[in-house]
Amino acid sequence: MRTIMLGPRAPAGVGRGRRNRPLAVPRLMGMTAAPYRRTAPDAPSWPHCADALPGGAGCRGRRVEPYAGCLAHLPGAERAAHLAGLRPGADLDHRGTPFTEGLLGELLTALTEPSTPGPRIGQARFEEAVFHGALCFDLARIDGDAVFDGAEVAGDVSFDRAEIGSRALFRQVRIRGDARFDRMTVRRRAVFEGTEVGGSASFERMRVGGRAVFDGLRTGRDAGFKGMEVGGFLALDRARIGGDGHFDRARISGVTTLRGLTAGGRVSFPGAAFEGSARVGPLVCAGTLDLSEAVFGSAMTLEAAAAAVRCRRTRWTSTAALRLRYAAVDLCDAVVESPLGITARPRPFAVDGEELDEPGLSGGPGRPDPGVRILSLRGVDAAHLVLTGVDLTECLLAGTVHLDQLRLEGRYVFAAAPAGLRRRGIRPARWTPRRTLAEEHHWRAARGRAADGWTPAPPGEEVQEPAALAPVYRQLRKAFEDGKHEPGAADFYYGEMEMRRHADDIPRAERSLLTAYWALSGYGQRASRALGWLLAAMTVTVLAMMLWGLPQNDPKPRTTGTVAGRSITMTTDVPGPANPDGPYRERLTTDRFEKSLRVVVNSVVFRSSGQNLTTAGTYTEMASRLTEPALLGLAVLAVRSRLKR
Repeated sequence: MRTIMLGPRAPAGVGRGRRNRPLAVPRLMGMTAAPYRRTAPDAPSWPHCADALPGGAGCRGRRVEPYAGCLAHLPGAERAAHLAGLRPGADLDHRGTPFTEGLLGELLTALTEPSTPGPRIGQARFEEAVFHGALCFDLARIDGDAVFDGAEVAGDVSFDRAEIGSRALFRQVRIRGDARFDRMTVRRRAVFEGTEVGGSASFERMRVGGRAVFDGLRTGRDAGFKGMEVGGFLALDRARIGGDGHFDRARISGVTTLRGLTAGGRVSFPGAAFEGSARVGPLVCAGTLDLSEAVFGSAMTLEAAAAAVRCRRTRWTSTAALRLRYAAVDLCDAVVESPLGITARPRPFAVDGEELDEPGLSGGPGRPDPGVRILSLRGVDAAHLVLTGVDLTECLLAGTVHLDQLRLEGRYVFAAAPAGLRRRGIRPARWTPRRTLAEEHHWRAARGRAADGWTPAPPGEEVQEPAALAPVYRQLRKAFEDGKHEPGAADFYYGEMEMRRHADDIPRAERSLLTAYWALSGYGQRASRALGWLLAAMTVTVLAMMLWGLPQNDPKPRTTGTVAGRSITMTTDVPGPANPDGPYRERLTTDRFEKSLRVVVNSVVFRSSGQNLTTAGTYTEMASRLTEPALLGLAVLAVRSRLKR
């Protein structure tokens, strides 16, 4: 870092943000922009005008040789002689000179050929010049440098279609009105470091052959850089834009850095191309940060606190990292060719150790959560995408490519199914909490379930059908399984089965089986449901055993024999179990309940009761041995899906 001292007129917000403090100018590509040094008011470094201005202050205007005064204070005859002696292409040195619009017009007219639309100048030096009206150099051609460091302009500034053969230096310029540098061409470099514009500033379609430095630029309203072409690096560190910042279709060949940029409105880069590495931010944007259709050809880092970040059809050909606050991110149809990470940053960004203010985004008791929400991944190849600590509650995932390879890290949130018991007309609806897709919310709300807590689709958004959502759930389930997150995978398996059950392209018989599977155990994911059915089945079986299954009395073996000579023949018979008779309430005894419970438990767990049963009891036990162990297995499967890692 190189420390450059500014004079007493350095604007607030430049460097460390206070007057008379050192300005830290970063080295970019091994070069440092030469600083503008404002000399003391009473000691100009050039031979200055000897006349006095009204008020007693000495005029700082550069003397016009061989005269004693500056151009503004030359007598009429001497001024006319000087202007008459100028020819197009002459050098100008009017440092510190006060200009009116009329005087500036006379000077530029003297340098304009009848066949050319604008003046032609060799070197143009107007450091610390004071322009009491507008400053207009439209269509001007300056073969050497154009130096306006420290100039003050009471009106507007216009350099439309001007051509600068070497450097354009506008450091610490103060402009009360608007500034327009549209289509200006600078062969070498353009420096607008610390410039203040009271209105809007426009640099649209400006072409700079070398580097363009706008560090500390301040505008009262919008700043436009549409179509700008920079052959070297572009720097807007510590720039402050009062309204919107537009960089549409800009072309930057070198490094881009926008550290500490703040904008009161939106900042847009639609169609911009960054061939070199880009360091966008930390920046604060009260509106939308729009990167739609922008192309980043090299490594890129974006750090921003913004209300929204739009990346529709944005293309990253190299690695990129997006660290965001507050933003709602739209990545619809973005092209991700290399690893792209999107991370929610909980703490404010800082530049040179100072935290950036976030006006319009934070402050007050009702300030929004600084978390990051992903609104859409449609059309994105998620194979290189890593999301950390983001909110996917509203994210549209249908149409995402390689969704099964999506990586989710940190604390992330999906939309949840409505929880609890809700009454819908005369029929209550109960939804088990689980991770869901935003598109399922939209579909169920479109079917009249919005009153149950399902979120309707945004206006103009097409509602996806279950047949289209089942593959999305399937891919998410695989992504979670590959990440060893079985509980999350179980939720998406549940969602997949739900969409299959409601899909219109599934045969009716298969949908009936899925409905039974859902009702009995929640597709093997709801242990409480399976255990509830198991308890109900065992209760019914026990009751059936007590009423009809157990015999009236336990049959006792009976032995009979015959004696023939010395031989004895013995026969033992076991009578068949007698069906119980008598009133039903006499059959509901403690002893019969204990026997029935033992029969049912043995049938469910140990598969054999060993109890003599009536014919009805035998068939009841057979049915119990078929259904109840299956229900027990579904309950165990559901518990395992929640505990497996």
